[in-house]
Amino acid sequence: MPMSLTEQQIERYSRHIILPEVGGKGQAKLLAGKVFIVGAGGLGSPAALYLAAAGVGTIGLIDADAVDLSNLQRQIIHATPDLGRSKVESATGKMRAINPDVTVHTYRERLTAANALELMKDYDFVIDGTDNFASKFLVADACHFARKPYSHAGILRFDGQTLTVIPGQTACYRCVFSAPPPAGAVPSCSQAGVLGVLAGVIGTIQATEALKHLLGIGELLVNRLLVYNALRMKFRDVSLRRNRQCPLCGEHPSITELRDEEPPVACALRADSLHTDRHET
Repeated sequence: MPMSLTEQQIERYSRHIILPEVGGKGQAKLLAGKVFIVGAGGLGSPAALYLAAAGVGTIGLIDADAVDLSNLQRQIIHATPDLGRSKVESATGKMRAINPDVTVHTYRERLTAANALELMKDYDFVIDGTDNFASKFLVADACHFARKPYSHAGILRFDGQTLTVIPGQTACYRCVFSAPPPAGAVPSCSQAGVLGVLAGVIGTIQATEALKHLLGIGELLVNRLLVYNALRMKFRDVSLRRNRQCPLCGEHPSITELRDEEPPVACALRADSLHTDRHET
């Protein structure tokens, strides 16, 4: 994918270009790359900032909400003067301020079964920055049907988890968690709380996965659930395998079309029901 960089771009991305794994050709790949971020909140904030800084040429950002004071403890792409503004508009201003090379497409709406496939179709990679189970299962299902690689993540209290999925090739979100938990089974962030910096740790890992995919380098976080506890400062690697009984990607799937799940429960993190073979390190 030949693309000549300007002198200003060579200077801006010089720390990428001197990496043998990236170089000028790799930076050109990033500038031609397209990433769709679902949610401009805790996880989407660091992911959007770092992808813009890295020179990912086209970034799509979808979020229906406005900036609230309680967001600012962890959603670092927004600031106090942004209170009341739409999150996608607030985020876009920061991304373009960091890097005018980047084109940002904004969608001030909720991701639904009706619009997900159309919105995702032109992107290379999807980042799930949502905060509820209904949206997470919708993202996973939509990426499966659209055949879009994606990064899942969730945070709550002091714990975070993330997983990258290549549809049709690796374990998917429903291979691990086949369905949303019953209503009330998992507390929301407003009930249980979340350490603000946790969103930065997990969100930047998601951005890293997107960059590696666009560049075609390294090992993606596939068939592994990375679990992080901030209090113990410990990461655990949970090995996964595709579930042949998975309702989405299994041998006899019961989910054959995109659908909306039940109303959302905010701040979704669920690591209590791993039913696949696993190994922790």
